[in-house]
Amino acid sequence: KKREMRTYQVIGRGQAKTGNKTPQLYRMKLYAPNEVVAKSRFWYFLSQIRKVKKATGEVVSVNEIREKKPHTIKNFGIFLRYNSRSGTHNMYKEFRDTTVNGAIEQLYLDMAGRHRARARSVYVIKAAPLRAKECKRQTCKAFHDDNIKFPKPHTAARHTHKRYKSRFAYSRPATHTK
Repeated sequence: KKREMRTYQVIGRGQAKTGNKTPQLYRMKLYAPNEVVAKSRFWYFLSQIRKVKKATGEVVSVNEIREKKPHTIKNFGIFLRYNSRSGTHNMYKEFRDTTVNGAIEQLYLDMAGRHRARARSVYVIKAAPLRAKECKRQTCKAFHDDNIKFPKPHTAARHTHKRYKSRFAYSRPATHTK
C-alpha cells in the first residue's frame, strides 16, 4: 500500500517551570502520513535543537495544511538532508506536481531509487513552490516550453470494420509511421 504524505503544522512547548510560567512555543511544518507520526517527528527534531523532550513537554496543536490550488501543476524546490552508508549529505531537488505532498512523495521514491535512502533517514528541511525562471534542474525546465510535443512513433493500424478483424494474424503489424 502506498504511504500518502500529508503536511502538518505541529506546535508544542516545554514544561512550565517555577521561574517561567509561560514556556516558549515551537512550531514546525512536517511531512508525515498521519498525525501520530507528525508528533513523533516533532519531538525527534525539537530534542535535537532545544533541551525539550516529549516527557517534559506538551503538544499544543496539530493542524493539517492543505494546498490552496490542488489542481494546478507547480514546480517545487526541496532542500533535504539524508543519512547514507558513508555519512550525512545535504541536497537540493526539484519536482513538478500539483501539490507539495505529491512532490514529497516523489522525493521519497526518488531518494529510495537513486540513493537507496530509507524514508526514516531523509529529513526535509524546506519545500517551496518555484516560479519557472527560478528552476535550476533540467528535468523541470524541460516542461516549461509552451510548444512541447510528445510524438507517438509507433501505432498499430486499427481495423476499419469489424468484418476485417481476425482472431489470429499471420504477420506482425507495421507500427512505424510514414
